[in-house]
Amino acid sequence: MSNPGDSDATPLTSIQQMADYLAVGCKPSVEFRIGTEHEKFGFRLDDLKSPPYLPADGQPGSIRDILASLSRYDATPIMDHENVIGLKQGAASVSLEPAGQLELSGAPLETMHETKAEFDWHFEQVRLVSEPLQVGFAPLGFHPFATREAQPWMPKGRYAIMRRYMPLVGQLGLDMMTRTCTVQVNLDYASEQDMVRKLRVSLLLQPLATALFANSPFKEGKPNGLLSNRANVWTDTDNQRSGIPKVMFEDGFGFERYARWIVDEVPMYFVYRDGRYLDVAGQSFRDFMDGKLRAETKTEATIGDFADHTTTVFTDVRLKRFLEMRGADAGRPEIMLAQSALWVGLLYDDAALTAAENLLHGAGWQEANTMRAAVPTHGLDTPWKQGTMRDLARDVVAIARDGLNARRRLNAAGETEAVYLEPLAEMAAGGPTQAEYWLSRYQGEWAGDLSRIFAEAAI
Repeated sequence: MSNPGDSDATPLTSIQQMADYLAVGCKPSVEFRIGTEHEKFGFRLDDLKSPPYLPADGQPGSIRDILASLSRYDATPIMDHENVIGLKQGAASVSLEPAGQLELSGAPLETMHETKAEFDWHFEQVRLVSEPLQVGFAPLGFHPFATREAQPWMPKGRYAIMRRYMPLVGQLGLDMMTRTCTVQVNLDYASEQDMVRKLRVSLLLQPLATALFANSPFKEGKPNGLLSNRANVWTDTDNQRSGIPKVMFEDGFGFERYARWIVDEVPMYFVYRDGRYLDVAGQSFRDFMDGKLRAETKTEATIGDFADHTTTVFTDVRLKRFLEMRGADAGRPEIMLAQSALWVGLLYDDAALTAAENLLHGAGWQEANTMRAAVPTHGLDTPWKQGTMRDLARDVVAIARDGLNARRRLNAAGETEAVYLEPLAEMAAGGPTQAEYWLSRYQGEWAGDLSRIFAEAAI
């Protein structure tokens, strides 16, 4: 989750200002970049519990210790009052999710080969600093052991507000905050029309992404009956700001209509002033613009406030000054790389984007939501037209491969970025997803001993 990062104090008086803010993201295709974000659970090697923010009970290692050790890698601390809650590393950053899940928000890079190098260097850093502290990190979609109550909380102001508010709007919001990890890729658009095309294709295909990257079949030490419990959690977190909104498929949808939707229909969480988060959760951004918030937040709405508000929208594809793909569980490094490669191949080549639109012809908001409801349980076996989503996966991966090959971005071995799709090609051909693999391990060699998952999943 983002920290306030736009300090634009320009007074906000109109929807058009917000549309113009989003339109700044439009850029020529030669300037398109790839920004990958991925999260992982920390675990203490001796008892597999999540490390707290501060050292406790004489146990080695803490999240603060991890950040302090990572800071030697050309990093600048990000503070929340007196607490270090992240690190800036050039154009990338390391941040904390609510229960201490460690996230890399990658730099905007030109190629998937650069993304691969970024992954490798980050994971090496994390291993080098965590091993002496007797801590490991594993990217899984849902914590396989911890109860909600057992998870620690990080000292970030916005999380305190969300912790209070989440139980008022859904049953599983606190699970989303403390027991899930995801991988996302952030991609650019050239124009408003290009944004809408990419948004709709990626929304229709997010259920497929959930199925392909499903990696959360366990809860509190045993199978949970699902392949992606993380995706299931999002069905009852805060439905006013998540899912696949119908507005995104309406005629005339664009920057202005999106701004109007989040102003009028997505409640606020906070206003950030003078280093403090002011709790306005549940109140209307429209009322904020009109000066009608509660007395303690009687402050003028700004463009920076709108930018912060866009970070509290949790739709399956999030629109900011770029598009965020949000449907996938965190997983093995090569599969998280495949997640970025899939979307780059589909969206950054016009012929591939057109082929994806043709493949999805006739599908819309209703079909997307039907698939979204089914994939946490059925994964790639979810029905799609006359077949299943595994059939759809074969076609989509083939289109993405063509798109990546057309980009002609070669590594030192002369390979295009399509090389990173291989794990998905294997799944589309009938191989197991990560969730299916872990279930087979649990039922087979592990003989029901789930404690072995962290050692095998660790980066």
